[in-house]
Order: sequence, then C-alpha cells, then structure tokens
Amino acid sequence: MKPELLAPAGDFEKLKWAFLYGADAVYIGGPSFGLRANASNFSLDDIKVATKYAHEIGKKVYVTVNIVLHDKEVELLIDYLKKLEKYNVDAIIVSDPTVVFLACDNTKLNIHLSTQQSTLNYEAVSYWKNHNVTRIVLGREVSKEEIIKIREKVDIELECFIHGAMCAAYSGRCVLSNFFTGRDANRGGCAQICRWDFDLLDESKNKIEAEKPFSLCTKDLSMLKYIPELIDLGITSFKIEGRMRSIYYIATVVSVYRRAINSFLENSLEYVYDKKDEQILYACANRESIAQFFDGTNDETCQYYNGREEFSNQDFLGIVLSYDKETHLALVEERNYFKVGDEVEIFGPGIDTKTIILEKIYDEFDMEINIVRHPKQLVKIYIEETVYANDLIRKKII
Repeated sequence: MKPELLAPAGDFEKLKWAFLYGADAVYIGGPSFGLRANASNFSLDDIKVATKYAHEIGKKVYVTVNIVLHDKEVELLIDYLKKLEKYNVDAIIVSDPTVVFLACDNTKLNIHLSTQQSTLNYEAVSYWKNHNVTRIVLGREVSKEEIIKIREKVDIELECFIHGAMCAAYSGRCVLSNFFTGRDANRGGCAQICRWDFDLLDESKNKIEAEKPFSLCTKDLSMLKYIPELIDLGITSFKIEGRMRSIYYIATVVSVYRRAINSFLENSLEYVYDKKDEQILYACANRESIAQFFDGTNDETCQYYNGREEFSNQDFLGIVLSYDKETHLALVEERNYFKVGDEVEIFGPGIDTKTIILEKIYDEFDMEINIVRHPKQLVKIYIEETVYANDLIRKKII
C-alpha cells in the first residue's frame, strides 16, 4: 500500500510548494477553531479556493478543527462545519469529542481524530471508529509494538507523525503556556515554554550551578530511517509537523521523504538508506532529531536537559524564477547572502540535485557582480545544466 505523504501548509503559498515538492495532501488551519493561532491560516474563502485547486491536481486538503471548545463556541462551530462541508474539504482534524459528535450530527464530513487526543491503544481506536471517526492520528508517544497491535485489532486508517517538533507533555495537553504567559496551548496560543531555559533548584531551593541552564526541550522527531518499517506496518498517512515553517523547510522535508518513500516502493529489496538525506534534514532545522518513542528509547537522550545551541538557518539561498537554455542563465530571487566561488546545490521536483560552483553572477541590468546580499534581489547566475522555475538553491550540504 502506498502511504499518503501529508504536509503542513500555513498559507496558500506553502500549500502550493508542498504539492509541488511531492505532498499528496496538506493540513491547514481555518480562521478559527484551530491550534495554530500565530500561523497565517486560511479564511473561509481561502479554504474554498485551496480545496478546489487541490482537487484539480488530484490532491487533498484537511482542515484542523482541533481546539478544545467552550460552550459559547458550540453554535458558531456548527455553522463553520457546514461551510467546510459545502467547500468539499476532504476531512476535518478533531480533538474534542464534542466536535466529533457535532460534525456527525450536522454534516457528512470525514473525521480524523487529532494527535491531541493522545490515542495510544487499540481499545481507544476501536471506540472512536464506532463513533464514526474515519482516521486516527496516533499520539506521538506510540511505539512500534503498539502500532502493530492496533493494526491487528482494528481496521481503520492510521496516521503517524514522521517529522518535526515534539511536545514535552502528551501532545497538546501542556498547560505551562497558560500559567507562564496566559496563552492557552489548547486554544491555539502555545508560547513553547518547554523551550525556555530555567534555573534548577535543589531541595532547599538553592540554585544548582551548572555549565548550562536547565531545559525541558525535546529533540525533534525524524522517522526517515524507519520509512520501510512504517510502510510495511500499513500506515495510511505519514505526517510532517510545521504549519509555521518556511517554504524552504516544507520543500526540503517533503522532497526528502517523497524520495525515500518512492525509492522503497519502487524496489524494496535494493532500498538503501541515504545518509545524505539525514544531513539535509538536520541542516534544514538545526536541531537534533531522533525516532523518539517508536523504537522504545525514552530516556535522557531524547531531550536537551542541559541547553542547546540553535543557529539561524541561512542555507536557503534563492528561488529559480526562470532559465534560459541558450545563455544558461537562471533568473534567481535571493533569500540569503551568496557570492562568486560559493559551492551550492540546486534541487527541485523535476531534477536530480546538482552541485555547482558559482562562476558568474549578473544583476538585473546584466552587469557582472561578485556578491548578492540584498533581500529578494533579482540576479542571474550561470548554470550549465537545465534547471526550472521553483527549483531551490541552498548551500552545499557536507
């Protein structure tokens, strides 16, 4: 069975990039009732247009309705759900049981149970199947053995997170943000308190001096090594976290997993794990990533207890806007500083990754220049091999 590759899309531009680089479906947030209050999100009109666009190219759109409801919102929600049904979205992603029941009673929407429900066992999966849920987004804390048992016991679509940030608590159940900042994590306002640095006190409330401050921060999730196992387990959908991430992040992560999935499905007997892809994913996020709970390793190696270092990612250099086959010049919109002599990589949905040394750069007036350092500056660079619009340029990944 070919699994679905499901990508985040914080806005319409990111939706297009996700599809272009290989996603089969995207999940998006609407104007309300979702858990990414700080993302750009989609208006109702945007959802209508996005869904139509996706269906025209054979893709799917799921809308998050995973907020924890209060009484005052129930009537507003019913109208909202009916509009999503009218716009023909492929499913809603839900965490609150009330939303499940309201959707069943008032619409014919497909319902995917959010990871916020922390579903980790086959009895819970069976319960939700009996209440008209069509897919379970398993809790990030689920192990391989638990997935096997769920798959054996219940015939239902299963979705697993394969890449992205992790929650320090059961997914979405943390209230640290509420207490520290007044921003409700379960209503879309998480301030990511688990990534803050803290003083660590002993039993007498004396500060423990250490080289680095104490942190609750978890390492990221990456299931790249386990793609063959997940496919063999019969997982329906592989989910990437990150609706607030950049187009570069989305294109990079989606393309890496698309390549791994396709490679294994095309010839599972000769499939070889590509360590270069692992390096690409690490460079894209600049945080360590591990398999977390899947392989049963739940110890201090899963978290940054003693602080961490994160550097602003400046690997993304530019977007190819067009290519002239006669002059071999690519028109590029700059994203980060680069110069003549730099070794860079060019990747895209229709090409193998190319590594080149920048020999010639011209500005938009065809004057030869040595350095590109102005945000979104338009320049032309010499590339011997053909590249295409929407290919991306990054620093060479060692």
